[in-house]
Amino acid sequence: MSETWLLACILLAMVGGLIAGVAKPATMFFIALLSTYLLGLVDLNQALISFTNNGLVVLVLLVLAATALEKTWLIGKLSQVIGKGSLYSTIGKLGLSTALLSSFTNNTAVVASLIGVVRRNQTHAPSKLLLPLNFAAILGGTLTLIGTSTNLIVNSFVENAGLTPLGFFEFTQVGIIIVAVGLVVLMLLANTLPDRREENVDEALPYLLEAHVAKQSQLVGKSVIDNRLRSLKKLYLVELERSGIRICPVPPNMVIQAGDMLRFSGAVESVELLHQFDGLEWFGKQHAKGQNLVEAVLGPSSKLVGTSLKDARFREVYDSAVMAIRRGHAPLKGGLGDIVLQPGDVLLITPGDRFTQSPNLTTDFAAISGLDLNVRLDDKRSNWVILGFVLTILLSVLEVVPLAKGLVVLLLSYFAIGAVSLTELKRRFPIELVVIVGSALCLATLMINTGLAATLADCVISVFNGQGVFAAFVGVFFITLIVTELITNNAAAALAFPVAYAVATSYGVDPRPFIMAVVFGASASFISPYGYQTNLMVYNAGNYKISDFVRVGLPLSVVYSLTVIFTVPYFFPF
Repeated sequence: MSETWLLACILLAMVGGLIAGVAKPATMFFIALLSTYLLGLVDLNQALISFTNNGLVVLVLLVLAATALEKTWLIGKLSQVIGKGSLYSTIGKLGLSTALLSSFTNNTAVVASLIGVVRRNQTHAPSKLLLPLNFAAILGGTLTLIGTSTNLIVNSFVENAGLTPLGFFEFTQVGIIIVAVGLVVLMLLANTLPDRREENVDEALPYLLEAHVAKQSQLVGKSVIDNRLRSLKKLYLVELERSGIRICPVPPNMVIQAGDMLRFSGAVESVELLHQFDGLEWFGKQHAKGQNLVEAVLGPSSKLVGTSLKDARFREVYDSAVMAIRRGHAPLKGGLGDIVLQPGDVLLITPGDRFTQSPNLTTDFAAISGLDLNVRLDDKRSNWVILGFVLTILLSVLEVVPLAKGLVVLLLSYFAIGAVSLTELKRRFPIELVVIVGSALCLATLMINTGLAATLADCVISVFNGQGVFAAFVGVFFITLIVTELITNNAAAALAFPVAYAVATSYGVDPRPFIMAVVFGASASFISPYGYQTNLMVYNAGNYKISDFVRVGLPLSVVYSLTVIFTVPYFFPF
């Protein structure tokens, strides 16, 4: 059997496995690459070179850099647009903000950061916002080279083929039109989505959280209800203390004053809500440096039992601050630092650098577990994280410093100021993405070298025989789009690029329009929840059904496709 047919069988088996869901995409790609090595289609050096591709390195560094960006005030400011105004205006503002943010950061990180914020809003049902949020992030990824992993992967293929690399803003002209048209469609269709609000939201175990109203707080002078303190999902204002007098329950028309102590009861994920309010100094805020939170359960023999956090000098002894306390299902009352602790109490802790070295840690706590939640960075660190990222991108666009080198320096600076930790970077390292992209690069090169890409290109050309190069361009776009819905965007790009390049070569035209067909086709996963990782994220978070994706995604996909088909040839002539 010739190398061409052998490779075709391997790829056919891989695609079949991806469609059938036999294993994760990373596993299927690795098996395919391993098969080509074992069958002698590629040697070890050629296979390993694919994993050191510049585009792949940049992609990994961007994912890691997003770890720090997620902890800045940027996401918090974006979350403030939710719940203000009608559903249409909320979709418009949220969609535009998400698209712009997604154009410069990993859209998976953007969606992941905003899911919790959207689900906690009380004004609009999360099911009416999460799908438009997700689609806006996908649309925003088409604006720049780093907007989505697909763009970077295709650029890697372009470089491997010896072509001029894609420019940072090469997509932008088409992308702006796509975003504008797409957001209009989302605003018109959002109201057709069902209202599937979560049930039994009050069953979450209640933590007691405490916050002090600072003099400069925007809450001062407005009532509880005007400050929206009574419409926080899974977080309830249970007590207000003023001049030593505790007021419980808190009247909705009571005007907040500087110096008031507010006490909330709510679920652990509701801690994030306190970040929304400027000038609200929550308990333990001074100790927060963007680290992940820890839950610690008091053991029966703990010396903390029978005393309070204040009397035990908890912060000094354990180098950490307690943000909240939970005692089973029973709501706690009183000052956080004055509560007399009991065995089984759960403390929500912002740990310091020496927390794990604290004496008697194992005897004082029956269990300690990390949470996939983190507190915001302080303003100084947040500003540097954002400024550093913008500066890195700007230097890359101006061709002063290569993006990969700039991101390495940026990550080192994040590590130096404590914006990220080594543990966080290990946890967020995108190993599956590395396996998929590295394997795809090698397989794409093999498709070109063995002539398989040319054979498939001849099949595409024969289908559109006599219809001209524009028809072939449309065909490549729709092939990529369909494959994206069946498998994943990165896999679709890997399989479609060699064919698109071979088709352009056969016609003797500029390959740029065909490359763009792959770029935009692979980013058009709107109909299936399985075509893109963020689709799956909101699919579960919003309690959606496949019919919901079809209801909004199909019209959006049609409008998106028409926009691409008529704008790409205009900006990128054949």
